[in-house]
Amino acid sequence: MTISPNEKHERLKATLSKLSLFNDLTPETQAAFLAAAAWQHFEAGQVIYIEGEPANYVYILEHGWVKSTRMTHEGREQGLLFLQPVEIFGDIAVFTDKPYPGTVTALEKVDAWVLPAERMLTLVKEHPDLALAVIQRLSERVLHYVGLVEDLSLRSVEARLAHTLLRYAALQNGQLVVPRREWTTLDEMAVRLGTVRDVLSRAMKTLEAEGLLRVERHAILLTDPKGLAERADR
Repeated sequence: MTISPNEKHERLKATLSKLSLFNDLTPETQAAFLAAAAWQHFEAGQVIYIEGEPANYVYILEHGWVKSTRMTHEGREQGLLFLQPVEIFGDIAVFTDKPYPGTVTALEKVDAWVLPAERMLTLVKEHPDLALAVIQRLSERVLHYVGLVEDLSLRSVEARLAHTLLRYAALQNGQLVVPRREWTTLDEMAVRLGTVRDVLSRAMKTLEAEGLLRVERHAILLTDPKGLAERADR
C-alpha cells in the first residue's frame, strides 16, 4: 500500500497536531519534519524492532497499539510501554546513541511515521524549538519509568491493576469502562503489570469480589471508581 505526497502531508500534519509538544514548533521546523518522515504499515503481531538492534529510526504512532518489552533471563516478558496513538517511540535510543532497549511489537494493525535517526539528529541541531520539544518529551518518558519502578517495587498486583484500569478507563453511558481489545488477554495484561497470568487472574477476581469492578466479555466495568482509586494507593 502506498500513499500520495498530498495524502502523506495531510495525514502526517494531522498526526503531529495531536502531539502537544509539536504544536509550538515554527512553520519552518514543521515543514522540515514533514519532509523527513516516511509512512509504514505493520500487521498485528509484527515485530517493529528488536531489543539490542541499532537505533536507526524514530517512530510516530498514528494508528493502533504497540508494546515495548524486555525479556528476563528466565524467559518472561517485562512490559516497558504500551502505547496508543499518538505517541513517539524509539527516540531514547536514538538520542543516547544506544541500541533499542526493548522489543516493540504491533498488538494490532499499526500505521506509523518513521524518521531516520541521522535526519532526526540533524533536525534537532538545526531547529532549537524542536530540541526543546524533544527535551520535554524525554523528560516525560523519564517520569514514566520512575512511576514504573515505583509500581513494581512498592505496589501490590491488585494496586497496580487498579491503577492501570483507572488510567485507561473511558466514560460510556455514565459508566467508567475499560474496553477489551482482541489482544487484551490475561497474558498481555500480566506482561503490562509485571506479573504472571495466574497471579493477575487472582487479583482480578479479588477486586471483582470486593465489588470494585465487573468483568464482561468485551469490557471491564469499574463499578466503584472511588474504591478502586483507594485500592490503587495501597
